[in-house]
Amino acid sequence: MNEGTKRSNIKIGQEVAVVQKHHQKTGELTEGFVKRILTKSPQHHHGIKVMLEDGTVGRVKQILEEEA
Repeated sequence: MNEGTKRSNIKIGQEVAVVQKHHQKTGELTEGFVKRILTKSPQHHHGIKVMLEDGTVGRVKQILEEEA
């Protein structure tokens, strides 16, 4: 299970790689820094949904930087 499925692993300002909804089939990842955590539940099997600082919304697939 990837670490992006648990909300407690994700912090504001952290560097992550997300998959946007329209890239789910290809699995193309977008890297950026977390601006907001959008998923309210403690975990989500497809990854926690976040908004990056540039406004991109996607589900976290990888955490690139452990502590912000």
